[in-house]
Amino acid sequence: MKSLRALLLTCFALALPAAGQTDGKIEAKLDTIIQKLDRNQGTLEEVAKVVKKDAAPETQVAAPAPEVAGKAEIETVQVNVNTVWMIVAGSLVFLMQAGFAMVELGFSRAKNSINIIMKNFLDFSISVIVFMFLGFGLMFGASASGWIGTNSFWLSNHGGDSTLWAFWFFQAVFAGTACTIVSGAMAERTKFVGYLIYAALLAAIVYPLGGHWAWGSFGGGFGVGGDKGWLEAMGFVDFAGSTVVHGCGGACALAGILVVGARHGRFAKDGTPRLIAGHNIPLAALGVFILWFGWFGFNAGSTLIGDGTIGRIAVNTTIAPAAAALSAMVSMWFVQGRPDVGITLNGSLGGLVGITACCANISPASAFIVGLIAGIITTVATIALERMQIDDAVGAVPVHLANGWWGTISVALFNMDGFDAHKLGVQALGTFSITFTSFVICFAIFKVVDLVIGLRATEHEQIDGLDFAEHSANAYPDFQTTEQA
Repeated sequence: MKSLRALLLTCFALALPAAGQTDGKIEAKLDTIIQKLDRNQGTLEEVAKVVKKDAAPETQVAAPAPEVAGKAEIETVQVNVNTVWMIVAGSLVFLMQAGFAMVELGFSRAKNSINIIMKNFLDFSISVIVFMFLGFGLMFGASASGWIGTNSFWLSNHGGDSTLWAFWFFQAVFAGTACTIVSGAMAERTKFVGYLIYAALLAAIVYPLGGHWAWGSFGGGFGVGGDKGWLEAMGFVDFAGSTVVHGCGGACALAGILVVGARHGRFAKDGTPRLIAGHNIPLAALGVFILWFGWFGFNAGSTLIGDGTIGRIAVNTTIAPAAAALSAMVSMWFVQGRPDVGITLNGSLGGLVGITACCANISPASAFIVGLIAGIITTVATIALERMQIDDAVGAVPVHLANGWWGTISVALFNMDGFDAHKLGVQALGTFSITFTSFVICFAIFKVVDLVIGLRATEHEQIDGLDFAEHSANAYPDFQTTEQA
């Protein structure tokens, strides 16, 4: 301000000498002006300090806002991708219902076609209803000491845009898959009503029980449960369900076969097996292709996340069944002197079951080995059941139970992180616990159903065909078929 005062005095002295004004008057006026400027400057500085103080936090918060907003947007996109992926994968698993129906139809006789279609259609319909009201809560609800879920039985309190619905849909189609495995094993001699009662109880209780032991915490990320089942807490791994789904279904199939008995005419009085040929092998082959296609959703969809991890899972799900089809064909060719179409088709399904538990933690080279052994297991188990006079109409037990065991053990045998004997023990305990429990419960269910309402169709009904006996219909009214019971 002093330099400004001196400059102004010099300017006035040069500009106004003739006006008779004295320097004293000018100086007094300048001092007054400068004092006012000083006061205004002080006020402005105080205001600036206050504004700077108030604005500083806002500036600090606002600075990273673009980065935070971008991250949140990416997370939202990923959640939406995950949701879409679960729905797409679940839809592929739903399509497997058609595959199971076609396989069973092709391997059975024409006179039972309507009965087979009705069972495959209705077991899924019943499964999703009872799973909605009871099974989902038992499987994913808050755990009672790792044994069973206790809540979330009907999820009416979740918003319409919740990711839970996609998770529920994906799990519901899995329940339907476990249920329909049994239909083919017991085909051509099981009463319709008795089978439906079993279907309801499996999807409501049996499947959710083992599912909770192995996958109990999986609903935690979707707002339900979150507690680990007792096997999961021990480190048991069954990525997509070699044991939880297929081992359970295969064990229940074995229980049903033992209760209902063999088809009329399947074995001679001396125990010699008789061939009961399926009426449409091309249809069965179509069913296997559909199942293989749906299995990409079954295995890769079990990530519950749409990211790069699904790629190797899809590769393993391609390699294992291909190898299994080859090894099953060659092994049966060695036994009976010719390649067999039925065992080849079932071999590929055995490879799919075998890779289901371990598809996320083994290499494609290991998947090839898993598939080769799965095909041999399918052949050996099929021959063994026949020699024991156990009539499995479509080979469900060799495919789903035997290879369910194999696939679950393979998690430890071929783990890319290295072999661990303790892990192998946990895997063995898990697959035994779930399949044995499923077998015992389902055996009891089938026994009670058989005693109360009857489970086995009479010999006369089997000779006529269940289409006529139970549905008063003919699947092929425009064709004449010649069949022997």
